[in-house]
This record gives sequence, structure tokens and C-alpha cells, in this order.
Amino acid sequence: MVLRFLSILAAAGGALTVQAQAPAAGQTPAVPLAMHEELIASEAPGLRLYLRNKHRQDQTEYTAEKTVLFVHGSTYPAETAFDLPLNGLSWMEYIAKAGYDVWLVDLRGYGRSDRPKEMDAPAAAHEPLMRTPEAVEDVSSAVNHILSVRKIAKLNLIGWSWGTTIMGMYTAGHNDNVVKLVLYAPQWLRTQPSLTDKGGPVGAYRTVSIAETKERWLKGVAPDKREALIPAGWFEQWAAATFATDPWGSQQEPKKLRAPNGTVADSRDFWASGKPRYDPSEIKVPALIVHAEWDADLPSPMSYAVFAKLSNAPWKRFVEIGEGTHTVLMEKNRMQLFREVQLFLDDPGP
Repeated sequence: MVLRFLSILAAAGGALTVQAQAPAAGQTPAVPLAMHEELIASEAPGLRLYLRNKHRQDQTEYTAEKTVLFVHGSTYPAETAFDLPLNGLSWMEYIAKAGYDVWLVDLRGYGRSDRPKEMDAPAAAHEPLMRTPEAVEDVSSAVNHILSVRKIAKLNLIGWSWGTTIMGMYTAGHNDNVVKLVLYAPQWLRTQPSLTDKGGPVGAYRTVSIAETKERWLKGVAPDKREALIPAGWFEQWAAATFATDPWGSQQEPKKLRAPNGTVADSRDFWASGKPRYDPSEIKVPALIVHAEWDADLPSPMSYAVFAKLSNAPWKRFVEIGEGTHTVLMEKNRMQLFREVQLFLDDPGP
């Protein structure tokens, strides 16, 4: 089941009209995809950012409206979220097959990007790494690179979880660089601790295990719904790919994954203290919020709050997907997420 709030369109004179939603268009006939990977400089001296790009092999022209950049959340890298070929297809590939030029970036300390030297020391020896403004710097570096190599003026942004804060904060300060903004499972003010916050002092980074990851994934899902939620083998495929991205953690037994702790510190200092990291009313581009019913990490009221505050978006849309968690992009109902986001990206608007 998909619960869709009607798109609100800001019309002349402040009046509001409602846009009818067309059925999702069929996918473009299969064409092989080209893939490119590179490392670019970050704002931190000596630390590089990993970028991956996919597009149709027959694509020769690139436009702002059909260029997309993904950024990940607070714990796991972009590659294994957005470009993991579950059942033979990743979300990145789904968008690329529709004729888009699709990119993803790993922030400093994640995935294939360089890790700060502090991550090789005991976590307690240093302050939390990668606060949100530093993550916004990394997104800015990626955006500037893409705009330069593709010779375009703007692009679409998709953020997941903490990535919605990063993309929202970036867009609020750089509306001229953004065509449309997708916020998948947005973060907002909280009254309960984040599921990534284990309590106690917050060091430079934290470590998670595969068992802890699955427990967090299924938190809030009724016991009788758990078995059918993630198709057989998908979690294991994701875990193997994700935990292999940490050179140190992949050698541990059991395997571990290190993640910078800036998001945990931000949650305490800002989101749990009634202080938003950015103002959604400063976003002046079309925006989509998409959320899943059983998201225990960032529950539905957060999404509703952000949607209400997108007061200056020329048009906006809210979609809630039934029977899905924070990680619905890798669950049985993931195609609903893919199709709803694609519908928004393809929609020319009023």
C-alpha cells in the first residue's frame, strides 16, 4: 500500500491548486549501462571522495533535469545502498535505465572514500568525526565536480536518512544548483535517542556488527511480518558487500564496520535539543518526501514536520509506503520507492 499526499503547487497570488498524478511511465527499453569511478579531492587536505557514475552507454548529452546525485546516511556507504544489484537491479541502475546520468558519493570516512587518520586510533582519543557541515562540504565538492564535467548548471539531489539533512542543508544554501530534491526518510527534531546512539561518551567513530545491524533494521516490525519483509538472501548480500568496505573491520571476527560519530554528536547537540540543523523553508525547489510505515529510526512524525516546513518549495509531494522500514530500498516493497521517486523526477511540474 502507498499513501500519497497530493502535490501542493504554489500558484500566482498565493492560491493553491492540486496537481493530478499521472501513472508511472514504463521503463526505457534495456540498453547496457556505462560505469565510471573516480576519487576527487575533498576540503580536507589529503582526503579524497569516492564517486561512482552510471548512465546508458548510448547517452551522449547530459542535462540538469536528468542528472542525479545520491548521498548515504550516517552508518553505511552509498555504493552498497544505491548500487547493490538485488534481484539483478540496483536503484542507481533503475534511474540510469530511464535515461538519467546517475552519481553517488561516499563521504569522508565511509565506503571507498579516504578515512581520516583519527579512525586508525582508539575512538576515545578524538572528538566525533564528520559533523553535518563537513558532510555538506563533501556534497558541495561532488556537485561542483559533476556540474563541471557535465557542463550543466544544476542537478537533482537524493538523500537518505542523515543524507536528507545533508542534502536539505546544501539545497537551502545553494538553490540555484538544484533542480529537484528528494528526501527519503528525513531527520527532524526528536524526543527519543537515535538508534545509532549507544549512550555514554561520543568518540571519533563507532563500530557496528552484522548482528546489531539486522536488529536495528527490524526494530518495530511485528514478529509475524519479519520473515517476509526482506527477500531471501538480500540481507546477506548487502551485509557482505557493506562490511567488506572497511579494511580494518572486514578483518575482524566477527566482522565490524566503523562509522564516524559526527551524526551521533549532532543528534544530541541539535535534534534532541530542539535545534534544527537547517531551515526547510529556505528550500526553493520542488521537493519530495518519501517514507515507510515501519521506520523506527526516523518515525513518520519527523517526515510530516519537514513536509509542513517546506513552505517555499514551488511544489511538493509526500509519499508513505506501507510495510517498509527505514531500509525499504532493500525490502520486498522497494519497487514502490523506486517508482514513486522516478515519477517525481520525471514530472515536469505545473
